[in-house]
Amino acid sequence: MALAVNYSRWILDSLWPFIGKHIVEVGAGVGSFSKMLLETQPESMTLLEPSATLFPILTQRLPVIDTRGIAQARSATLVQAFSGANASRQPDTAIYVNVLEHIADDEQELRDLHSILPASGRLLIFVPAHRWLMGTMDHQLRHVRRYTRDELTMKCRSAGFRIQLAEYFDVIGIAPWWLKYCLLKSDRMEPTAVELYDRLIVPISRTLERFVTPPIGKSVILVAENA
Repeated sequence: MALAVNYSRWILDSLWPFIGKHIVEVGAGVGSFSKMLLETQPESMTLLEPSATLFPILTQRLPVIDTRGIAQARSATLVQAFSGANASRQPDTAIYVNVLEHIADDEQELRDLHSILPASGRLLIFVPAHRWLMGTMDHQLRHVRRYTRDELTMKCRSAGFRIQLAEYFDVIGIAPWWLKYCLLKSDRMEPTAVELYDRLIVPISRTLERFVTPPIGKSVILVAENA
């Protein structure tokens, strides 16, 4: 994702109107998307990364990407970060970009988040779509599942959220993903291929989806409000 600058920018621009001033990014990784989120000028930002491998990299990069010094990185899960005496400031926006598909009990995660966010707090999700696209790279990345739009919508509603936006994303990306990781069973994501797709295909896909909402897509993007 660090190499897919246009793709990440497309995701951020789609979510930007819904981002509040006190953000928690769940599964921040090494901070690639966090750096872009800081452009929204939040007043506070909590970056959660429980991975013992990724967290040290995130903390090392944080002073470079956060020149205002407002972000706090924590090696914690959502519940660990927002409960007890050492709880972080309550967020008004929770962001899960390519994260929820890694969480075994995603429905419990959503219920926990519903109890943490204030009334009208927002949940922003970006996840891979369609079980039939589950391929070798999904297994390599340790994805537990891929979602349909209706499935993700139902799970968020069941947790107590009101849906504001739920759409498929990047319809053009279906064909190369299916060919490479479902048909040919590749287990590699070459940087050159990622950069080429990002530079040549993403602008076309983004322009197309500005005018036509696709009936299917490689991913699902969802925005919900705490009821």
